[in-house]
Amino acid sequence: MRYAETGFNLEVDLTRGNIERVATDPELTELYLGGLGTNAKILWDRVPPEVEPFSPENLLIFGTGLLVGTPVIGCNRTVVSTISPQTGLMAFSMMGGFFAPELKYAGYDTLIIRGQSPDLVYLWIHDDKVEIRDASHLKGKGSLEAAEMIRTELDDPKAQIASIGMAGENRVWFASIEQGRSSASRGGIGAVMGDKGLKAIAVRGTNDVHVARPPELIEMCNEVMRYIKHRNENPIPGVMPILAGLGSPQEMAIHDEKWHTENFAWGNSRTRRKGFWTEEVEDNWTETMRGMRTRLVSCHNCPMKCGATISVPGLPTYMMKCFSKLTYTMAAMSDLEFGLRIAQSATEYGVDAFSAPQVMAFALELYEAGILTDDDFPGMPSDNEERFFWLLDRIVRREGIGDLLANGTHWAAEQIGNGAQEYAHNNIKKHEQLPLKLGMLNPIYFLMYATGEKINITQIEGNYPQAPFATREEREEFCKDWVQVPDEKFKEYFLNWELRGEYSIPHYPGIEATCEIVNWQEQMHYIDDATGMCAGLSSFPLKPPYHIHNLPTFISNATGMELDEEGLTQIAKRIRNLVRAFNIRRGMSKEDEKPPADHWKRRFPELEEELLTEYYRFKGWNEQGIPTSESLHELALDYVADDFLERGILQDEG
Repeated sequence: MRYAETGFNLEVDLTRGNIERVATDPELTELYLGGLGTNAKILWDRVPPEVEPFSPENLLIFGTGLLVGTPVIGCNRTVVSTISPQTGLMAFSMMGGFFAPELKYAGYDTLIIRGQSPDLVYLWIHDDKVEIRDASHLKGKGSLEAAEMIRTELDDPKAQIASIGMAGENRVWFASIEQGRSSASRGGIGAVMGDKGLKAIAVRGTNDVHVARPPELIEMCNEVMRYIKHRNENPIPGVMPILAGLGSPQEMAIHDEKWHTENFAWGNSRTRRKGFWTEEVEDNWTETMRGMRTRLVSCHNCPMKCGATISVPGLPTYMMKCFSKLTYTMAAMSDLEFGLRIAQSATEYGVDAFSAPQVMAFALELYEAGILTDDDFPGMPSDNEERFFWLLDRIVRREGIGDLLANGTHWAAEQIGNGAQEYAHNNIKKHEQLPLKLGMLNPIYFLMYATGEKINITQIEGNYPQAPFATREEREEFCKDWVQVPDEKFKEYFLNWELRGEYSIPHYPGIEATCEIVNWQEQMHYIDDATGMCAGLSSFPLKPPYHIHNLPTFISNATGMELDEEGLTQIAKRIRNLVRAFNIRRGMSKEDEKPPADHWKRRFPELEEELLTEYYRFKGWNEQGIPTSESLHELALDYVADDFLERGILQDEG
């Protein structure tokens, strides 16, 4: 018997209408766990670098993490992987909610979709019964509206549905896949789903997921809950409680947005609005949020309340998570009520809440600069807020100027020319980033931004404080019960990390320590993405309930695999290097490894080059950021090394 996993993948060829239940190799679990790990291996094996995003040969993979569907608290993530139309690289976007557990309960660890349907369809998975169904009546419907129509049609209110809106149908390059209270947004994966002619996937599962050592696993889960409760009742000075640590819960619950509203910036003409946040503004936002936020909600088997139901008068209720509360508001330099209203439309259309607002603000900045003219915006309203609704509609329909903007700021700027590139400044690897403007370069964040291939800083950072505490006494107190560190040296790095003047050498504890810290933070996210763990309980907060010391035992008790800290670290490194190798094979190079030029007010080019060089060395990569043959061999990735040698990406060192 396979424990914690079903041992089967579901393969659907939309071109042929073929459906297969395929047994999986247990050795792959030992090497890659699940989720992102197995997704990356499947893509490497089956999608050569010549395959374009909008090709029948491109795969769209919905992977469940290894621990999803088990009692392990917070394991509910679906990892959706494909080739991104924006970056041309691997897109792997995580969504919470209930989809992954339901897929596991239906009997499948991974859903692999290939081909292209000639007509719009949806997939209905109900345990062993799998059907490709006509979806012509759903064409043009919103993502949430379509999901409700499918539930009614199936007469199954418990069916979990991942769907696209009009943006996905029209292959908008930053289209999302919506799933009720969560979404997979980054990388344009909704556009790939639309290109395949797939409107939605409905899943209902009634099977069990077995675990190897139930009593031991349940006791560890209870221990996690006791720790979370203890942390909430006995907060650590300078550290948020677990249930408020990710950003999403506090964004849904708090109303003081002074820091965010004065540090968000969209394009060159958007500057910090110091003094914007007044008592009057705070009162207005508080009243708006309390009036429209119906309740806080959680994902499957998780105590965190990362989302909220939002009821805007006159519009259907929808779920909002994380910084979506702010992104549209700050793009339009408007109030919160506008942000909540347009976010409802954007959710139905199915667009990424980081990219879409920036694209619209970018277009208006080009208009204000005279690069785009009235001829490009025929019929656009003069009212500021209505202009954003107008632009959003044009983008998702790919009409007029919206057809260019639908490809994102990088590609739209390339096509528009005439200086438009200067305004598409917030991209990494051709993809819009979280729009924060900061003061002085932070070396840790420089490396995370530059080398991270998740294309999303909130999915890279965590576990280590963002800034040193003011006094050594405070730092010593923090280190006393810091059991989550993978090595005692991290305590020394933190103890010796002191505040410095704003205009001195950047705040960081040294290049060696910087590399170690970035690697630790990244490693934890890759473990989460392979197990299906919510980052808010593991890789993101300080002193989380899950960490490198107890996760191996969780995996062992769930699966029966004998795994220790060293073994789990090796698996995380293997997955990380495979993802990088896949992207290098698709053309990613050192030239792509840089944050936006004006992300920080003060930059240190020589230090940045030194950081990049040393981090490459630390990771076992050559001076171009390519994993060496020796490193690949140590990670049982010899097949990658052989491919690189054959293609001339690496040279034979023998």
